[in-house]
Amino acid sequence: MLVSFNEWTEKRTVLSLGTNAGSRELPFQRWRHFKEAFAPELVARAIAESEIPVHRCIDPFGGSGTTALACQFLGIYPITIEVNPYLADLIEAKLHTYDPDALVRDLGRVMRRVRKRSMAPPTLFRAAPPTFVEPGVNGRWIFDLSVASRVATILAAIEDLTNECHQRLFRVLLGGVLVDVSNVLISGKGRRYRRGWQQNRRDPDQVDNLFNSAVHRAILEIHRYSRRACSAFELIRGDCREILHSDMRFDLAVFSPPYPNSFDYTDVYNVELWALGYLTDSKMNQSLRRSTLCSHVQIGRNFPRSPLMSPILNRALRCLRKAPVRLWNPWIPSMIGAYFADMLLVLSKIHASLVSGGVVWMVMGDSQYADVHIRTADIIAQLAPCAGYKISRMEAFRSMHSSAQQGGRPALNETLLVLLKS
Repeated sequence: MLVSFNEWTEKRTVLSLGTNAGSRELPFQRWRHFKEAFAPELVARAIAESEIPVHRCIDPFGGSGTTALACQFLGIYPITIEVNPYLADLIEAKLHTYDPDALVRDLGRVMRRVRKRSMAPPTLFRAAPPTFVEPGVNGRWIFDLSVASRVATILAAIEDLTNECHQRLFRVLLGGVLVDVSNVLISGKGRRYRRGWQQNRRDPDQVDNLFNSAVHRAILEIHRYSRRACSAFELIRGDCREILHSDMRFDLAVFSPPYPNSFDYTDVYNVELWALGYLTDSKMNQSLRRSTLCSHVQIGRNFPRSPLMSPILNRALRCLRKAPVRLWNPWIPSMIGAYFADMLLVLSKIHASLVSGGVVWMVMGDSQYADVHIRTADIIAQLAPCAGYKISRMEAFRSMHSSAQQGGRPALNETLLVLLKS
């Protein structure tokens, strides 16, 4: 018997479709904590309100896999693009079909091997920044030596498995507990050390317990929700600005791009990327950062020129350039202009593959620098007709506080923008 979307969500109440805050976390989505830009109920609404039948739906910024997972429960074929290799593996692990009994057997194999041997952390962490493992740098480190050794041992046992899908699942579930056994906390503002972490040493057995619990919970969810209306999916790894092409066909796009808030979202997953071996040297890290949308200034790059068709954007850039001494980074005006050049490129490529009558649902957030408000949704609304769209709807979701770097002011809007292919 197929498991419906309503059975998966249990018809929960969400405070806002623009966030999962305040609502119960769903199966699969709690494998790794996310501050998601929209709830899966938004995907259901987009499909229900489409004027044409939806058979295929794309999310070019896959993230936690919300769009793809919701589509599977709704019987829609999902296409997902994700540039972050850890997140791409996490999405694929959620969408894949498994034999739960085989997973239980492989978990037993992993834990038996962990009990029989111990890996030296340098075997796993040799390429990671020196702050990752005790003794760290200047008396600071992310993982105690004994914890890093246990993580390395579990990962080595996972890599001994013959089933690559099981390897992927166990690896991302191990990634989901790494921050919990580390000396740091991760938030939308970056990474910070826990209060009193030097006195509260981590127990390596906690790694085993949390990993075991995470896998057992995941297997129960996999068993309960294995029969979805659509079990197929397409996951494409890489930069959507390069990967999107006119040979693709889909009826709907639902996504939330990175916001132009000068924050490199790669940093949120920095611990998993290095600890699980997705990054093995600084060049790989730089390449990944440059493959992300122009929404940050953490790495040097050639910013594309700002589009000229938005009076709101042009006015904001003039104001930013008149106050360079008040900006914490001189590249911010170039980054803002390049961000909208990137978004116009992505929307144009989506338009080329979107069927006639298809729609794009985007959730976007504003930003602010030196008291200059970057009205993201309004700017995109002015640019969208240049890519062949009509504005179908703009709907305010919620207001956010800007970061201290952006001025710390309240009321930066998060907005749903619905575009119709014209």
